[in-house]
Amino acid sequence: MAGQGSALAAGLRFLRDNRWVVLCVSALVVVPCLWHRHIEAGDLGSHVYNAWLAQLIGKGQAPGLYLVRQWNNVLFDVALLHVANVIGFAAAEKLVVSVCVLIFFWCVFAFVSVAAGRPPWFLSPCIAMLAYGYSFNMGFLNYYLSIGLGCLCLALVWRGWRGNWVAALVPAGLAFLAHPIGFLWALGTMGYVTIRRVLPGWWKAVLPSGTAAFLVGARQYLHTRTDMEADWTRAIPVVQSNGADQLMLYGDRYATLAWVALIFGVICLAVDLAGRRRERTSWGAFVLPVELYFVAFAATALLPENLRLSLYAGWVGLLVSRLTTISAIFGLCVLGCARLRKWQLVGFSALAAAYFLFLYQDTAALNRMESSAESVLSGVPCGTRIIPTIAADPEWRIEFIGHLADRACVGRCFIYSNYEPSSGQFRVRVGKGESWIVTDSAGDAEDMQGGGYEIQRSDLPVKELYQCDRGDWTKLCLRDFAEGESTGQVGVRPGG
Repeated sequence: MAGQGSALAAGLRFLRDNRWVVLCVSALVVVPCLWHRHIEAGDLGSHVYNAWLAQLIGKGQAPGLYLVRQWNNVLFDVALLHVANVIGFAAAEKLVVSVCVLIFFWCVFAFVSVAAGRPPWFLSPCIAMLAYGYSFNMGFLNYYLSIGLGCLCLALVWRGWRGNWVAALVPAGLAFLAHPIGFLWALGTMGYVTIRRVLPGWWKAVLPSGTAAFLVGARQYLHTRTDMEADWTRAIPVVQSNGADQLMLYGDRYATLAWVALIFGVICLAVDLAGRRRERTSWGAFVLPVELYFVAFAATALLPENLRLSLYAGWVGLLVSRLTTISAIFGLCVLGCARLRKWQLVGFSALAAAYFLFLYQDTAALNRMESSAESVLSGVPCGTRIIPTIAADPEWRIEFIGHLADRACVGRCFIYSNYEPSSGQFRVRVGKGESWIVTDSAGDAEDMQGGGYEIQRSDLPVKELYQCDRGDWTKLCLRDFAEGESTGQVGVRPGG
């Protein structure tokens, strides 16, 4: 799509020449954002709730809470708040999340296009599945948006900096505002590719080897630091953290589908490579994407799953589980270099149809649970404090379903166990001992929702929202806590 000239101009020409196809594909891509009353995406409920708190802070109606100026991990939240101020939170959630999905989908599409040298139309079902993969369903919307914008930066400069770096500054700045990981990934990849292109011959092999050595050194460094905490426990084995794991969401059927998708992709690649066995010059396009894929895989194998940069800071959680989004993007770049055929498009489309059918069914169940939360909370007095102790099925990788209660509380009640203000990592903050709306301890917030926190006299009055029907895990009930009780002691657990 772009040579040494303007990549931005080439992209605009592509949109002009394919505008009707782009519009039709875009309409299909946003359907999962519209098929239920609420978008069920883990931490998204917390984003909506804390945007509401920011609104209350602006009106002086949230004592003890305040906003700080922050230059990263804020883009989605700021956009959501400003749009909600105009059209309300229900419509703003649909609009802003749909825009994020389109940004992610088309920016990944653009990056794969320039990396492979052709528009990856046959891979559109795969890109759509990734757009609604693990990172999206966990509700990591700032990170998700940052990765999409990072792809746009890479698409703009992949074929050369000349005439393109100025255009890349805007998405780079927005990527940083969204989340530092997407910005650093784009910057690191641009640096890697630039250095690699000036290295002669076999010296190019030094770069992936040096990167792997650096990652090994970083791992050893984290093991020796006593003022940091690194958790190496993983939800899935290293071998499964290959990018296809982004499709592993709500139970075993997703894991099976993810492995089928990976095997089918490998078969498609093998068929193409077999057809090129006499075309030695055509293999060169694969080298850089393959190299970048294995560097990304090495990062997921060597980095910790959870990291705390100081003993008093909040955790940078599920780091490796997020980073496999990048592995998946590089994997699509490799597959995009292959000459795909119509039967392969049919295969990818069938996989996508199964994936979105599964997703529709599981998010419909979560919508029923949120409706139950709204029904139960509709009768509480304004300002009631709530601690949700809602648990996901232990077979699920999507853990944060309890945040649907946060969204159900908007305009009605306060989530006393809200983790964002006390963590010190987000715009909404709480002063020590200054607010009755939320706990000021990050550790207590984690224990309240995870179970095991002992209710203190100063916490009262506070209510528990919990799963109460063994035959229907989506049904919720509400009860008053008493002093000395522990959270998570009552209620049923899916799979229990």
